[in-house]
Amino acid sequence: MIEAVGLTKSYGSQTAVYNLSFQVQPGKVTGFLGPNGAGKSTTMRMILGLDAPTSGTVTISGYPYRKLPNAPRHVGALLDAGARHGGRSARAHLLCLAQLAGIPSRRVDEVLGIVGLTNVANKRAKDFSLGMGQRLGIAAALLGDPQVLLFDEPVNGLDPEGILWVRNLMKQLASEGRTVFVSSHLMSEMAQTADHLIVIGRGQLMADMPVREFIERNSTGFARVRTPDGDPGQREKLVGELTRAGGQVQPEEDGALRVTGLDLPRISDLAHAAGVRLWELSPHQASLEEAYMRMTQGAVDYRSTAGQPGPAPVPGMPPGQPVPGQPPMAAPMTPPQGHPGQPPAAPPHAPAHAPGTAMPSPEDAR
Repeated sequence: MIEAVGLTKSYGSQTAVYNLSFQVQPGKVTGFLGPNGAGKSTTMRMILGLDAPTSGTVTISGYPYRKLPNAPRHVGALLDAGARHGGRSARAHLLCLAQLAGIPSRRVDEVLGIVGLTNVANKRAKDFSLGMGQRLGIAAALLGDPQVLLFDEPVNGLDPEGILWVRNLMKQLASEGRTVFVSSHLMSEMAQTADHLIVIGRGQLMADMPVREFIERNSTGFARVRTPDGDPGQREKLVGELTRAGGQVQPEEDGALRVTGLDLPRISDLAHAAGVRLWELSPHQASLEEAYMRMTQGAVDYRSTAGQPGPAPVPGMPPGQPVPGQPPMAAPMTPPQGHPGQPPAAPPHAPAHAPGTAMPSPEDAR
């Protein structure tokens, strides 16, 4: 298990992570999400002892990383797939790591087989593609057969087959009772891989909950309704009935209607009373990506100035309507510390910066 308590990291007057507390439990895949600059990479580096916290603690199985006996056999990590000697072959790279950690050399060929690099084991790492480099980095993380694994963007550069392989690998490792902590920006992949989510923004905790609960809390379900394509009058009639009943109706590109504010039985009753035939009436839940965008829209430091100046519209919500549970964007956002579900204000001691500008940091923390 990984446990962080009051974890804070400052670089001079810059605060990258502030008072962050969470647990990563064994037996499940925990996704680590947040906008660019949120402090994810800084947090992972502190877990692995690469950066010292300014205050607070982070432990693995009850010990700081540097006090773990034979840490490479207990913890495996992929933070930078490019961290390898380009002149060495894949086998030589892994063999060097194995010898430093006292791992039997036979394990090298085992992990090369696991990640699918057996046929290129003697090829120099500098000639590897981005995807092959990712596989080699995963092999290095698995080398000591560790119980705790951390992966930062493990599917970066992989083809669809490779992405599916990583997804299944993460699930398999978790099913064996290991602690698996994965950072990624691919929401569709996290939705299929992760069991639990930890979301941070501007270095502070925003959510710590199962994936299903996260989606339910941060999205609005809707009904998809379709009337006969050749009878626009019925469609207009239904829109009027639904609107008068308090529903919000938005057209979709394929001619269907997206309805919020009314449950399916009510929509069916209204259509029946109005004499409107329905070709489709189905429930839909927002995706993890939509839920994530809703929660973090006020905690993005890197925002393009092109297009609309405000946050992107949330599916299922009328344009300009505030998101439930969050203050209007024009109001100062200063939720109580430790209250998940709202964009955190900038951490104390961090310099003020206008929305839409990048907060400088000594490293490209994601």
